[in-house]
Amino acid sequence: MRRDSRLSRMLHVLIHMDRHYKRATSETISKMLGTNAVVVRRTMAGLRDSGYVRSEQGHGGGWELARGLDQITLFDIYEAIGKPPLFAIGPSVDQPECLVEQAVDAKLGDALKEAEALLLERLRTITIADIAADFDRRMPEGRCNIHTEQSASA
Repeated sequence: MRRDSRLSRMLHVLIHMDRHYKRATSETISKMLGTNAVVVRRTMAGLRDSGYVRSEQGHGGGWELARGLDQITLFDIYEAIGKPPLFAIGPSVDQPECLVEQAVDAKLGDALKEAEALLLERLRTITIADIAADFDRRMPEGRCNIHTEQSASA
């Protein structure tokens, strides 16, 4: 099963927008992420509809933050991108009439629901500003990440 990296990628974009751009085009963001601008627009639309970014079309347009990073949690972005599955593991559906499978699926399902609830609660407590502060601590003063420099000139 392929991992869904939209949450991580959107957090990445939002921090770059806060730290390096006032407004970023879909093309600039797509180059940063190594994806298509259409994919960026579709994903950013969910963030716009939730009030975390706004967009302006035309010359000089692009995406910009609508709120401060301290006002946006990881859970907020998780919801805005459509609540993708959190885990790649899950109950089996191969033999639903099998009593062993039923017992396994019941316990596994309960454990996954519990783990999901804990994870979602944790995501509600972390703001994007918390991640950005960690980025600030990691970045040598006056030095910019290479893909940021490339994206800014694009």
